[in-house]
Amino acid sequence: MSGPQVRVRSKKDLRRQRRRHSHSCWDHLLIAPLWPKHEVNLGTLLRTCDAVGACLAVPKLPWVPDALARGNTLKRRACVHWTGHDPIRWLIDQKAHDVTTIVGVELADESIRLADLPPARNRTIAVLGHERTGIPPEALDQLDLVVEIPMIGTGASLNVAVAGSLVLYRLSGLM
Repeated sequence: MSGPQVRVRSKKDLRRQRRRHSHSCWDHLLIAPLWPKHEVNLGTLLRTCDAVGACLAVPKLPWVPDALARGNTLKRRACVHWTGHDPIRWLIDQKAHDVTTIVGVELADESIRLADLPPARNRTIAVLGHERTGIPPEALDQLDLVVEIPMIGTGASLNVAVAGSLVLYRLSGLM
C-alpha cells in the first residue's frame, strides 16, 4: 500500500497563490533586532518579514543600510522602520502607543514558551537582543511579555535570525 503522491507546487502555482506586490506598511507586526551583530541575519529577517506580512525595525548604525541592501534577496522593496541611534528611547516611544505589545525574545524566569505565545491581536513588536549578550537590562522594563524558545540541545540559544523567524511565524498566526 502506498501513500498519496506528493505534488510539488510549480512556480506558476505559487505566483497565483501569493501577493503580486510587496505589502505596504501595515504597522501591525514588527521584528526589532535592536542590537544587531551579524549582517546576514538582517537579510534573513527581511525575507521572513515578507513571508508573514511583518516589518523590520532596525537602528541606523553605519553598516546596517548596506547590510540590508546586500541581504535583501527579494526583488521587491521591504518595509523597514528606522529606530534611530537609541534603541531604548525608541522602545519607550513605542510603548506610548496604548495598543502596542512589546515582546522580548529572551531566556528569563518570567518567560513563556514559544508554543504558548498567542498570535498578535494588536500592534506587536518582537524585540531581539544582541547575539552574545541578549536584551540589555535597561530595555527589559519596556517589555510587556518575554518569550523563550525551548531547546533540548547543548547550545545556549539560537541565532537572532532563526529565533526571530520562529517568533514572527508564531505571532503572525501562520503556525
